[in-house]
This record gives sequence, C-alpha cells and structure tokens, in this order.
Amino acid sequence: MGSAGLARLVKRHVAHRATATGFAAGDSDRYSARVKQQGWETISSERHFANAHLEVVTDHVQAPTRGQLRTWTIVHRKAAVVIVPMTRDGKIVLIRQERIPIHEVIWEMPSGQIDPPSPRLRRTGNRGAVRTEIEQVALRELREEAGYELGKEGELIALGYYFSSPGFTDERAYFFLARPVVACRNYVRDESEAILDCRAFSISQIRRMIAENDIRDANTLSGLTRLWARGLLPGELRQ
Repeated sequence: MGSAGLARLVKRHVAHRATATGFAAGDSDRYSARVKQQGWETISSERHFANAHLEVVTDHVQAPTRGQLRTWTIVHRKAAVVIVPMTRDGKIVLIRQERIPIHEVIWEMPSGQIDPPSPRLRRTGNRGAVRTEIEQVALRELREEAGYELGKEGELIALGYYFSSPGFTDERAYFFLARPVVACRNYVRDESEAILDCRAFSISQIRRMIAENDIRDANTLSGLTRLWARGLLPGELRQ
C-alpha cells in the first residue's frame, strides 16, 4: 500500500473513532443509531465499559450477507503502529517486554497506539497532515521503546495494516519499515516502560526464534510476514 492509501485508510478509521478519545466522557450508557458501512448496518449499541484506551460494547448488527440481526460484544481500541526497525546490515531490532495480560516477557517489535488527529486536522481533512502525524507516532515509539532512530538518508515505508484479533476487537495496526536505523545518542529508557532488553537480530536468528516459539507476538509475526511478501527481507527468509 502506498502512502496515499495508508493516509486514506488511517483517516477513515480515526475519523470513525474520533469520539473514542473520550470513551468515558458520555453520560449515556445506551444509545441507538443506524450506522451503515459498506453494507453493514449497526442498529443499536450498548456500552458496558470505557476508559481512555478501550470501550466494550454489545452491538446489534445487520450484515450484508444475512437478513437477521447479529448480536456481538466488541472491544473498540485505538489504532496502533508497529515499527520494523532494520539496521544497515539487515538486522531486525526487537524489544523484550513484560506483558501483564499473559504474565510473560516476550520479544516483539516496537509499537504504540495512535491518538486520533487534532480537531483542526479533522476539520480541514488534510490527508497529508494526518499521514505525517501517524508517521511521527511511529518514529516516536521507535525512539522511546527501542532507543533507535532513522539513520542518514533513512526512510519510513508504509506497509499497510492488519486486524489484530477480529473476532472480538476492531483494533488495527499499521506497519512501517524503518531503515536503516541507528542507536540514539545518550538514550535513557523511560522507567515507566516495561522493556527489559533491546537487541538487533540477524535474519537467521529471527527464523530460528520463530521456529522455536521464542517469537510469538502477533504484531511481530505479521510484520515479518508482510516484509517477506513485499520482498523487503534480506537473506534466507526471502527464499
């Protein structure tokens, strides 16, 4: 997907979820609205829980392929960025992070949630500015989580998006390849981050880690698959 396509998709998603920045702001726990999207119609939606990061609702939806209503409990989450940091010699930088929901420490790519665009950008509908905001989020997460930044003549390549777990959430993650990356000077990781380690791995090491289940994060596995499909991985994983 090109930059224009990414901007269009991101803008459409964050505009749809613009009110999600204040999930808990509304006083009404139940509302009814007829929302249509590509043949899908949401007849009503009941909110169960909301905070700054997610919203849990039960929607009553009519799908374009069925006549009867379907009832589904859904977790709405803000969109995210996933960054694939690649060094000049073709290594992939991963972070080792504590993940409380699974009670494990796992290797993964840097990532972070995207805040919806500012009211000014929503009013103007400036797609280029929205794309720039998303790219800045990706570069910020790269610096904050991994301690890396784009090197001289580096590039940030948009690689489309994927749905993290479409059986219960509408969360989507946008992939970016950052290459080449270099370590930030005088980098000090924020103590609030649950990141224990950060290393650059060769493609052969990455392949072995996947085979031995040392890499089991969906963002990372999907990002590597996207790189492979686009012919952007060096070495043996391209074969």
